[in-house]
This record gives sequence, structure tokens and C-alpha cells, in this order.
Amino acid sequence: MSVLLIAEAGVNHNGDLELAKRLIHAAAEAGADYVKFQTFVAERLVTLDAAKAPYQKETTGSDETQYNMLKKLELSEEMHVALMAECESQGIRFLSTGFDIQSVEYLHRLDLGLFKIPSGEITNVPYLRRIASFGTPVILSTGMATMMEVESAIECLLQGGAERSDITVLHCTTDYPADFRDVNLKAMQTIRDAFGVSVGYSDHTPGIEVSLAAVALGATVIEKHFTVDRTLPGPDQKASLEPDELRNLVAGVRNIEQALGDGVKAPRESELMNREVARKSIVAACDIAEGETFTEENLTTRRPETGVGAGKWDSVIGRSAGRAYRAGELIQSD
Repeated sequence: MSVLLIAEAGVNHNGDLELAKRLIHAAAEAGADYVKFQTFVAERLVTLDAAKAPYQKETTGSDETQYNMLKKLELSEEMHVALMAECESQGIRFLSTGFDIQSVEYLHRLDLGLFKIPSGEITNVPYLRRIASFGTPVILSTGMATMMEVESAIECLLQGGAERSDITVLHCTTDYPADFRDVNLKAMQTIRDAFGVSVGYSDHTPGIEVSLAAVALGATVIEKHFTVDRTLPGPDQKASLEPDELRNLVAGVRNIEQALGDGVKAPRESELMNREVARKSIVAACDIAEGETFTEENLTTRRPETGVGAGKWDSVIGRSAGRAYRAGELIQSD
């Protein structure tokens, strides 16, 4: 199955519909499977005096509350409809993360067929139960979570009606950008083995190499923030890929998918034409008379493998030469 690539536009549209459409075009041109936004109403997401996260203060200043910042980043229902239509015209699927029950109910009415649960909602029991009740595939991010919290969230989804086969758990480090030393990518495999679910990686690191490594380690979903321009204002712009980098990520993931193969160790058809040239035959190391015994002193090995292959060395040593051989001549099977 192909790795699902989610280009996370998030709030990098800055509340501007035309900028959001540019993000859709960039994700489609890069070859992503989904472009994902965020659905929320600030009043339902945070209290009026909630402080910003440290990274948000660094990227957008500390002179406003988290509420005031988020209020400017809301997408109206009309904007959702317009963005879905834009996605359809560009041949890419629309996705959005809802941050409260009313928002996920709205997304359910849009019939997206997939729900993405952000890391911050992993302990939100009523929210998890409501999403599980929809009976659609679920992608669960696990930034900031312990294994016990991951297990509890999975159990909540299962008890709410979700099928284990429909749950994909994303390993994630919730920092923007995340330090490579904090990635702990092997935890993705730990989650897979512990809970019997598909896994993926939500990448907040700079560049694309950790996402590529995640695919090599078994990720079935990759989510990565992107923007049309990292210098734009906004909390997530600086930790996002630009369009050329997103294209490189998609191309790299597709190449790794092909390179992983089926796991069966066997020569590929493309190798067979080189095998005879690269392998060696048993060769006379000196002149050998007819009837003379083959020994480790009068034989050696050299390319190509058009005579008796070097793998038959032990079966040739001690036998008698059926004819005379000149030094350098390939030994032939009698």
C-alpha cells in the first residue's frame, strides 16, 4: 500500500482564502495525497486569556493572547466549501483537523471519509468518542503523549466504535521546529508493535530526512507542514517546508516505497545481465598437464563466470585434469 502523504497547510493561510488556494495548488503540484487545514472556532478552542505557547510567542510576538491569534486564523464554513471545490479542481483530496466536537461534526457532514486527531486532543475523551462514533478511518497524532496515554486514546476510540484496522497512530514531537535529538523515531515502531496498529510520522523537524527515514522504518502516513513562503507571518510558517522542498519530500517517499520492495532476497532481472561479468570462474594459475591433480597451488579464480564457477572450488580440488590447461585458461567441466 502506498504511503499516504498529508501536506499540512494548517493555519499557514493566515485567514486569507486566496493564500489558502495557493497552498492547495502547491500541495497538488508536489504530488501530495491530501492537503490539510484546521477547523476551529476560537471561542470553543481556548479561553479568552489563554497564553501562547513559547514557539508561538517567538514567531508571532507576545503582545496578544492565543485567542486573539487564533481568531484571525479561523476558516468559515463558506471558506471550507470553497477550498474543497479548489481541491477537487486540482486533483488533491481535502482534509481538515477539527479541534472541538462541533467542528468535527461539521467535518463529518462534509463527508471527508477520514478524521485526523491532533496531539493536543489525545486526552479529550468526549471528543475521541464522538469521532469514533462516525465509523470512519482515524489518524491519531501522539505528540507530548506517554505510552499509557496512547493506549488510553486507542481504547477510547475502540470502545466508541472505531475498528483497530482503521486506526493509524502518528509518532510526533510537538515542538516547532523539533530538534533531531528529540525525534526518537524508533518509538514509532514501539507503538506499532505494542498496539497492533498502522503507524506513521507527523514531522516537525527541519528538512525532509526524518520523514524519509520514517518511511524506511515502516510509516504508512507522513504529515508535514508546508507554506508558500517561510517568511510570511504566522505561528507555523518558519517550521514549514516551501514548495520545492515539499516536492522533494514526495519524490523521496515514492522512491523509498519502490526501494523497500517485497522483502524476498532474490536477484532482480536487472542484475542478471551483470552476474556473469562480476562473478569468477576457476582458472589455471599455471600450466597444468592432462591428468595432473588440481590443487590450491595450481588453481586460482578470475572473472568472468563462463567456466566452472568459483563456488565449486571444493569439488574441483583433488580431481584430475581431463586435458591440459595453459596458465590463465578457464577450467571447463568435463
